[in-house]
Amino acid sequence: MCAAEKTVVIEGFTVIQTSFQESGKIGHSLYVKENERRGANRPKDRTLFVGNIPPYCTEKSIQQVFKTFGDVMKVYLYDKPHSEDPPPNSSRYFPDRPKVKGFKVAYIIFKKAAALNKVKSHPYDKVLSLSFDEAPILTGIKKWQAEYQQNVCNPQRLQEEIDNYMTAYDEEQEREKRLALEQEGVPDEDGWVTVTRHGKNKGAPRTETMEKKVTSKDKKRQAEKELKNFYAFQMRETKRDKIAELRKKFEEDKQRISLMKASRKFRPY
Repeated sequence: MCAAEKTVVIEGFTVIQTSFQESGKIGHSLYVKENERRGANRPKDRTLFVGNIPPYCTEKSIQQVFKTFGDVMKVYLYDKPHSEDPPPNSSRYFPDRPKVKGFKVAYIIFKKAAALNKVKSHPYDKVLSLSFDEAPILTGIKKWQAEYQQNVCNPQRLQEEIDNYMTAYDEEQEREKRLALEQEGVPDEDGWVTVTRHGKNKGAPRTETMEKKVTSKDKKRQAEKELKNFYAFQMRETKRDKIAELRKKFEEDKQRISLMKASRKFRPY
């Protein structure tokens, strides 16, 4: 801590006291330090890293706070450290993923390097306001009311969004169909022709008579399959009986030979 300037520094971070309103006493502490990593979009001598930013702060509100130290060229606000901004989603009714409501970090690019020294030497007792007329911050019941109003579905806007989506989908399907028709029958580099479902012969729709014929054919095919399996079962039984008979005859022949050897009588006639 520097007693002369009353600047509080904790582990390299300068502590800046902020308040929600200009007349309010309830505040929040921001931790800032010079960015040590170089980059094309973040020059080392003019980039400030800010941590512990409240979830309700926006890029505009952060810019309003730190423009008192110098001209701010760009503000990069992230939900988590070193994370990239998610792709913008034009739909408010079908979000891609829930928005993270947690503390944020920011990288602030100043126009001049002297602004960094002003921030790092900012007195702890001098409180900065997070809410301005250009970028007001709602708290308490006003904040809850605003969030509730944002979540209320507007049927007219929802119907317009659905209609626009279906129109774009139909145009895409028509484009794919037209492209498939153009490639119908055209060989590729290897001479192969891709068969598509967008042929000229669409096929006749099934009538009740045709449905009955198909059903009867299916039943006949199933009956023939069952009959074929039945005959196969009979063939297996016949083979099994024949093998048993051969084994029985083989045992009888073995006994007869054993008796002939035991008698040791040679009878050629």
